[in-house]
Amino acid sequence: MDKIDFGQMYEAAGRATQLLKVLSNIDRLILLCKIAEGECSVSELENSLDIKQPTLSQQLGVLREEGLVKTRRDGKFIYYSISSNESLAVMQTLQEQFCKTNHNPVCSTTN
Repeated sequence: MDKIDFGQMYEAAGRATQLLKVLSNIDRLILLCKIAEGECSVSELENSLDIKQPTLSQQLGVLREEGLVKTRRDGKFIYYSISSNESLAVMQTLQEQFCKTNHNPVCSTTN
């Protein structure tokens, strides 16, 4: 059996803790759930989620600063997508565990 490298474990735990802190805000979690479904513009996010513009901008800024989402500009529109495989895997796991019952989505963000 391989010995555990506690230095690496603490580093990984630190990254995991930071991700969980970001996910602990309901608006950021809902935003990430929607963005995990595919790239979204700010107007698409605002129209499909019950998050008002000031809060939306603030929370998207936090997600950008934390490296969980990336942006793409197309003319006057800004599009958001998940920026890391780790983030996408966590969001998929959360959706599987909390948003589906008998393979039917119950937390769908589309109206």
